[in-house]
Amino acid sequence: MSKSTFKILFYLRKNQVNKDGTVCIMIRLSLNGEISQFSSKLSVKPDAWDKNLCRAKGNSLKSRQLNETLEDIRTSLKNHYRDIEMQETFVTAEKVRNAFLGLTTKQRTLLEILKKHNEDERKLVGISKSLATIEKYERCHNRLEEFMRLKYKISDIPLKEINNAFITDFECFLRTKYNCNENTTAKFIQILRKIILIAKNNGWIFIDPFANYKIKTKPVDRGYLTDEEVKKIMDKSFPTKRLEQVRDLFIFSCFTGLSYIDLKELKASDIRISFDGKPWIMTHRHKTDTPVNVPLLKIPQAILQKYEGQLPKGQLLPVLSNQKLNSYLKEIADLCGINKNITFHLASHSKFFYSLNISKLSI
Repeated sequence: MSKSTFKILFYLRKNQVNKDGTVCIMIRLSLNGEISQFSSKLSVKPDAWDKNLCRAKGNSLKSRQLNETLEDIRTSLKNHYRDIEMQETFVTAEKVRNAFLGLTTKQRTLLEILKKHNEDERKLVGISKSLATIEKYERCHNRLEEFMRLKYKISDIPLKEINNAFITDFECFLRTKYNCNENTTAKFIQILRKIILIAKNNGWIFIDPFANYKIKTKPVDRGYLTDEEVKKIMDKSFPTKRLEQVRDLFIFSCFTGLSYIDLKELKASDIRISFDGKPWIMTHRHKTDTPVNVPLLKIPQAILQKYEGQLPKGQLLPVLSNQKLNSYLKEIADLCGINKNITFHLASHSKFFYSLNISKLSI
């Protein structure tokens, strides 16, 4: 927007005369046809005002002081105009007026918005969000708070002050301070990006600091188990009941493709007889709420029968915490001579093992 369109005019409000005979000096701002008028809180007698020059007449001390004050006001208004022009997409006469009068809206800050976002998302746990997702958001809040304290010596930052350098500095902080790999770093940056989008959509900022920033990720081979490795785990006799239970859970997930949380929430009502007259698992994925229809083959059926009526609160399977499951799976891998980092998540990537010769395997 051209600066030449911005005009400042001082004029008298002659229809209201004070007891001492003075009238108020008004300020009129005009910008591209928009006008904003307000009082300068200064007054002068009408015969001491030069309406052509828009200033006090004469060279008296009183006139000079009044004119100096008017010039200070003019300079201040121009500075506010330039500040708004640099920070925002468009300037209005009303914005300049509000800035001059100290009526500007409180600047929104990054951690303030992220904290509100996290609080709102936490209310959706068990409805459309998982606790693990909320924990990621809160971890990002903590990382940003620490980053700003160490890098900039600040506790928070106005959204309008976030720029490309802030993002790249945060990326560097994550890679060096916490040794985050490229994909973990990208997940934190994506959360920051989400907050910036919320700010833009609400009109709190107009310039996107991510405009020239590309979030970088690397393709990941999540790995899988071979038919032989699955058979090793299934045929292995384990020294403790706990390891045996973890093995059963893992194999059940291999044959159904269910994730940890879906397995944990599995209910008897989720197992139904389908069109082919055979039992199927019919439920919805916890994370995406998409429908899941999986045939219940002989191996997972046998696992369910093994624990039928033995568990409390209607549980179908003896599901431990995810952390404990993964810890025991490492022990199982060692006992089976499998040189892979087996996690429970790996089971859902091995669901193609329906091709195993099931009749030769037993639980």
